Order: sequence, then structure tokens, then C-alpha cells
Amino acid sequence: MSIKITTFDLVFLIDIFYMEDIKVGVKAPLFKLMDAQGVEHSIEDYKKVILYFYPKDSTPGCTAEACSLRDGYSDIKHLGFEIIGISGDNAASHSRFIEKQNLPFILLSDEDKSVCAAYGAYGEKKFMGKTYMGIIRKTFVIEDGIITHIFDKVNTKTHNEQILEIL
Repeated sequence: MSIKITTFDLVFLIDIFYMEDIKVGVKAPLFKLMDAQGVEHSIEDYKKVILYFYPKDSTPGCTAEACSLRDGYSDIKHLGFEIIGISGDNAASHSRFIEKQNLPFILLSDEDKSVCAAYGAYGEKKFMGKTYMGIIRKTFVIEDGIITHIFDKVNTKTHNEQILEIL
């Protein structure tokens, strides 16, 4: 079995190797990314945030996860949290996804996957017997800049319930 690793992937692996472990109790890595309307967002802009990383707009699992979060949005928002999704898709893709699924929250574009890597949400994946590098589905609960919970095992269909259970 061979794994195809590009120079791009190698840079991220080296960055991940040398960075602080992403775990509960540590400061969330800072970032600035653009949303579908070209507005820049920073993690520092939010006191309480549910930050979720997902592989690709409009795929079955990512759509199920986004719709679950959409359906639980008012309950999560009532607790003072904003929801932000991050993937490697561009602004046009995010715009279509938001409109088609009627998503009330922000989706940010991380086309170079640097923010995904900083959060440990970029790495080796396996699908249908093939190994490749890609965005790993993960969710972080962040309060006052500190990671308070990490979901490594996301149930795409009931993710809002997973989050509400720990909030």
C-alpha cells in the first residue's frame, strides 16, 4: 500500500508535528478567514463558539451534519454560542450550500487548509480502501478563547444533540 503525499501535505504534517497539542484547556489557535460574502472572521470575534470542521459542501455526511446543526441552531444560540463551519471549499461553494440547505450560521473558507491543520483537523484519512490526506471531521467548543470540549467522533445526523448534551 502506498500513500500519495504532496509537498503541500508534507508542510502541514511538519507544522502539526511541531505545534502544541490541541486539547481541552488550551487556547484555541487564532485565525482569520473569509465567509461566503467576503467578510473576514476571527476566532477572537466570538466569546462562545461551536467551531466545526467538515470535508466538503453538499456531500451526504456534511449535509446531514450541517442540517443537524441548523435544526439545533436556536437552542445552541439561546445558550450564547455561535456556530461556525470551516472547510476547504471556496466562497461560491459555501454560498450555494448555505442557500440550498437554509443554513443560519457562518461557513468559512480555508482553501489552503492551514486553519484545519492548526486545529488537528487535517491529516491522513481512509475511504474505500484508499489512504489520502484530507479534512477530518471535528468539532470544538470554545469559550473565552479556550477549548472546553472536542468532538472527535461526530454523529452527522445528531450532532446538534451531541453538542447540546455537553452544553
